[in-house]
Amino acid sequence: MIDSLHQFFELNDTLVLFTYGQVFFVLGLAIALQSRRHSHLELARSLGWLAAFGITHGLHEWALIFVPIQAAYVNDAVLSLLQVSQAVLLALSFGFLFQFGAELLRERWPRLIILPLVVMVGWSLWFVMPGLAFSEGFETWHGPASIWARYLIGLPGGLLAAFGLRFQAEQHIKPLNLTHIYRTLRVAGLALGAYAILGGLIVPAGDFFPANWLNEARLVNWLGIPAPVFRSLTGLVMAITIIRALEVFDLEIDRLIEQMESENNLMAERERIGRELHDGAIQQIYTAGLIVESARRKVADGTVVGQRLDRAMMALNAAIASLRAYMGTLRAEPTAVSLVDGLRRQTADPRLTALMEVDLALDLPEAASLNPLQTTHVLAILNEALANAARHAQARRVRVQATQAREQFKLTITDDGRGFTYEPDGRGYGLRNMRDRARLLGGELTISSEPGQGTQVTLLAPWEDH
Repeated sequence: MIDSLHQFFELNDTLVLFTYGQVFFVLGLAIALQSRRHSHLELARSLGWLAAFGITHGLHEWALIFVPIQAAYVNDAVLSLLQVSQAVLLALSFGFLFQFGAELLRERWPRLIILPLVVMVGWSLWFVMPGLAFSEGFETWHGPASIWARYLIGLPGGLLAAFGLRFQAEQHIKPLNLTHIYRTLRVAGLALGAYAILGGLIVPAGDFFPANWLNEARLVNWLGIPAPVFRSLTGLVMAITIIRALEVFDLEIDRLIEQMESENNLMAERERIGRELHDGAIQQIYTAGLIVESARRKVADGTVVGQRLDRAMMALNAAIASLRAYMGTLRAEPTAVSLVDGLRRQTADPRLTALMEVDLALDLPEAASLNPLQTTHVLAILNEALANAARHAQARRVRVQATQAREQFKLTITDDGRGFTYEPDGRGYGLRNMRDRARLLGGELTISSEPGQGTQVTLLAPWEDH
């Protein structure tokens, strides 16, 4: 059985190496293409090293197929150069993996960050330059160089990366209550640990310990299956789990957008309650006070009824004062930034630009501004429209235009999202807030949208320069 397996994998050695390289190359490419520029997670700043490891390690495995093919077409000098590059690529890939682990553990052991560079420089000084110069033959150099790259860089780098993933999962993912992401990263850490053993401890056969005892040839003799097959399987588990765990960055962005919407809705609701208190409750209490005051003038001083009416008037005045104070706490403070600065900051918000491209076109004088309260309403409308484009419309691009013409201010937000069937009397909370703010500006809000055709929100309001 073992001999049959050995023979099968020997006949399909090229396919095994191609699959091995493809698994790691896809892992690196998937991570590299994932946008995480604006993530606050420490993992986001470290994943670039894992992507570099996956891509370079995949290229190394493909080189094991490519270099022997070139042997029939190039001279010995070129072939030696290709083989040197192959060994350097192996060490470099493990160096990236080592750096990935060090970055994951930076907050726990800051000084660890320089260790991968020190080890890489040491390997290079010992093998690349003097090794080529003083070895009796190229094969004498190539074998030990590859073996020690696995021992010195691959094994500790893989183990450190495995521990680092576990650390990040415990410290930063578990508190977010993202159970499936947490478990996925734990499995990825175990796969990395397994790969550290398979790729860093099980090496090509050598004439020194432990390479002369625990090596790839001995593994084939024991199981009939070559080491690249096991490495491919662990690489496949790593690719699936890491790619699955990348969902954490989408969830992080979703939570940021929800926070923005919640803040905007809370501010709008506070203002609505304040307006209702002013236009409803306070006016009714004031009317009741006038009635009591009118009745008090018809009652003689010093009587019991007069005293009770006086106390009623005092209670009503105190209620009005309390409601006005409460309204003051509800009312949002007008923004202190100018209109132009506010529009620029809003459209450059990293929580939104991480999801879509936002273009801003301004046709306003640099010093032009609305009064602070009007600016607050304009920016709130823009914020709501951008959040809707990102979260609900799933737009890829939004264009914001702000112009001043004929004593009017015009703001247009156009997205290329999936659109919706707009109903002017719809009760959507966000759209209602936008219409309320437009009315407070003394202007008009127009929304144009069709399914699959994107959405355009237009605000037209009087311009009052302050």
